[in-house]
Amino acid sequence: MVERAARRIVEEIVARAPAGWTRAILTSTAGRGGVSVAGGYTVPGTPLWRSPVPSPFTELGELAEALRKVRGWERTSLEIECKPSGEYGLVATTDAITSLRGRDGGFQAVLDTGYRLPQPGCEHEGGTAAPEGDPELAVARFREYMRRRAAILGRPEQLPPPASAAALDEAERRIGRPLPADLRALYMIADGDGIDYQQRYLFGRHAWLTLEDMVAIHTHQREPVWYGWELAWKSIVFDPDPPGTVRRCGGHPAWLPFATGEDGNYLAVDLSPARNGRPGQVICIGRDYDDGAAHVADSVTSLLGHYLELLEQGAHEEDGDHISLLEPARSFGPHRIIGEIPDEIPPTLQAIHINDAVGLVDLTPLIAGPNLRLLHLNRCATADLAPIRTLPVESLRVTLDGGDLTPLEGHRHLTSLDLGTTGPLDIAPLRTVPNLRGLDLSRADVRDVTVLADLPDLRYLSLTSRQWTVLLDEGKAPLTLAAARLADDDAPLDEALAWSARLGLDTRDALRTTGTLESDGR
Repeated sequence: MVERAARRIVEEIVARAPAGWTRAILTSTAGRGGVSVAGGYTVPGTPLWRSPVPSPFTELGELAEALRKVRGWERTSLEIECKPSGEYGLVATTDAITSLRGRDGGFQAVLDTGYRLPQPGCEHEGGTAAPEGDPELAVARFREYMRRRAAILGRPEQLPPPASAAALDEAERRIGRPLPADLRALYMIADGDGIDYQQRYLFGRHAWLTLEDMVAIHTHQREPVWYGWELAWKSIVFDPDPPGTVRRCGGHPAWLPFATGEDGNYLAVDLSPARNGRPGQVICIGRDYDDGAAHVADSVTSLLGHYLELLEQGAHEEDGDHISLLEPARSFGPHRIIGEIPDEIPPTLQAIHINDAVGLVDLTPLIAGPNLRLLHLNRCATADLAPIRTLPVESLRVTLDGGDLTPLEGHRHLTSLDLGTTGPLDIAPLRTVPNLRGLDLSRADVRDVTVLADLPDLRYLSLTSRQWTVLLDEGKAPLTLAAARLADDDAPLDEALAWSARLGLDTRDALRTTGTLESDGR
């Protein structure tokens, strides 16, 4: 089965090859969750990316299914190399080892599949303020809201029957927490806003969920989404506006979605706020809020008051049988700058990407941004990291032209560092960075990589093949690693298998097969 599936893929690669090609490489991760494809043809005088290989998704899916039956792998990483002569070779293994071609490059090995990086909001002290919501006021505002909507539409809007007390009790049991009193009171008026498969979109542009749907979505969304080590090691969750109201998490068991934008985003009530928040506050979570939830209102009661104000101001429009509230634009999420350092630094700045700067970048102006958490220098360099000493930067990508890492000594905020250098550098100061979890030195000339063995809690490490060889030969690979990257983009999968075996992965089950199209009847 495997050989037949591989042969069909090779036939397509050869059939679509450009003139003058000498070799083709296709890498893929495939399984029931989908198929990814990268790779290209080697054509003398032409960059590899200008001659990409085809993407035979169906055939790769069939190959992954065959390998699932043969090896029991739910997802497979594979590499196919073929030549104009029709000779080809296939190497396949479990997706504990994945190709990063087309992304950062190289290969990634997951050593501890159950480990997840901690998120700052899970550890921070919670708020102690009392809930702002008022069930009686919420009911009164909701009824007035519906009365005013009816006056605009010229008729009342029909709502489903209320949820029973027993159903509410059961929902709270399944969630593991009581609902905010004001939201519970609304469910005793109606179980959501849909009837006959038609939504009323009572919460702005969001449809009010039924109690059953709320529980189901909460079960699915209660934990942060894990997007894989290639992104997670340097991802940041930002602080909302107002600061300190919502925990800095990608998800939390105390966030209860109660209305949906039907686009992967939700309004939720937050039962475990940060120090400046209130239990039962309304937040936005979901697809567009990976880098942090947005604070909307201090309670459902307050949100209904806001909707009444919009109707009073005439800030609405009719769309057939629906009313759309025209809410003023809000600046949700971090204050982010992309491009260059501006003349005036906003005090709310949390992220800056400095791109293609001419000459060395002076980071001194950033001292005016006391909330800066992400600083990435892309295709440019700096000579001095001193300004970072006093900033709460958690994710740092930088190229050092001269200079040193002394300003990072004892930096308690830094969690991820992607470092490039223009000359040899001593990384000893990183020994004192207590929360450094992710490190990429593949762009750096490091005087002594064995220092890495002394980093207290490193979980992700990216190095070149040469750097890994030194580290592994000396027996100095950090014992805390949960994932690692072999950064050489041209490394074959066989080399990645040997590297990952030295890191402790069992690669003996890898499958290899070779063939020639002509010998199979062509």
